[in-house]
Amino acid sequence: MSVLVTGGAGYIGSHMVLELLSNGEKPVVLDDLSTGFRWAVPEDVPFVHGDVADGALVERILREHKIDAIIHFAARIVVPDSVADPLGYYFANTMKTRNLLQAAVTIGVPHFVFSSTAAIYGNPAVNPVGEDAPPQPMSPYGTSKLMSEIMLRDAAFAHGLRYVVLRYFNVAGADPFGRAGQSTHGATHLLKVACETALGKRPSISVFGTDYETRDGTCVRDYIHVADLVHAHMLALRHLRSDPTSENLTLNCGYGEGSSVFEVINAVKRVSGRDFTVNFADRRPGDPAKIVAGGDRIRHLLGWVPSYDDLDTIVAHALSWEANLTQRLRTDAA
Repeated sequence: MSVLVTGGAGYIGSHMVLELLSNGEKPVVLDDLSTGFRWAVPEDVPFVHGDVADGALVERILREHKIDAIIHFAARIVVPDSVADPLGYYFANTMKTRNLLQAAVTIGVPHFVFSSTAAIYGNPAVNPVGEDAPPQPMSPYGTSKLMSEIMLRDAAFAHGLRYVVLRYFNVAGADPFGRAGQSTHGATHLLKVACETALGKRPSISVFGTDYETRDGTCVRDYIHVADLVHAHMLALRHLRSDPTSENLTLNCGYGEGSSVFEVINAVKRVSGRDFTVNFADRRPGDPAKIVAGGDRIRHLLGWVPSYDDLDTIVAHALSWEANLTQRLRTDAA
């Protein structure tokens, strides 16, 4: 049996493919390459250039490769963009997920791991925030993911599909062995932008809002290393396969520790040994002041133990990847 990884040529998806391979699994990648890269997928992994919205294509992949689990990453993820283009986000994240679920139900794929987000919590009243906190998304991005969670729950009830929803906090870093990392041109992730600035790829970095009610006035987020995140997916898949009666789960993926924007920027300066220009701008719509994961359930239910829960380690891996990325992209272009 094989595992379909949607968005498997992208940032998190490419790390997931490596994690599956290291655990003896047979991944199959479906990606439209809108933000991913064909070179990010190992040559011996079956790759299909296409869209999860194409139901006939997805059904063919599920049949031909005897898929027994889907790990669904393909999505649009930029909060300010979702505020400007809500209908585009509902189409990409909600409607396409509906089509993927329809194909899974039609073919009878039993297991589904869904990439969700802490953005569904909005600006929580209590931090760390637990999975039982009321959803209060502040952006169409968060709402689009919440709607997908609801569809998944209802499809599971009606058709016996079994699932784990993983609500990510801020994913950062790169593969510790240098095999994959954040490569998207124009990416908006704070750590990615800070690394690019430290390495001279950008003239400066902007901080959006310094008047939040946090310890230094900037937004606080729970940064989780991408390698720890994909390991959580592997454990979720094992959970689903272990027992046909095991429960469906919705779990936070974070460390329970928050770092502010200034703290991340200072970590990049410290680890890189380079200073760079920091500009200040107004708050962006849809940004909560602080959100930190309540992570006890995933540790208890899946036995998840992070290996890279240290900000300087996350920064070091991201910097190493960024330093090698320019040459990698040049080689690909040639």
